[in-house]
Amino acid sequence: MYFKCPGQDPKNLRVALYKCPNCRAEVEIFSDEAKVKCPKCGEMVYREGIVSCIAWCASARQCLGEERWQALQGKS
Repeated sequence: MYFKCPGQDPKNLRVALYKCPNCRAEVEIFSDEAKVKCPKCGEMVYREGIVSCIAWCASARQCLGEERWQALQGKS
């Protein structure tokens, strides 16, 4: 059986805009990326507050199963 996280499906990606710390250019970082290279100056731009997928993915509960999801949420 092949398993792929539904949160990594390109249909579920989200984008956020960040400022390059070097040149202040606006840089897009998608939800499946932790960092990208600034297209203007080449500086690495990191996504702020990288959190586990359980905090943002609508499919996390399904992927993990109810018991594990609740435990990771601190609800057990």
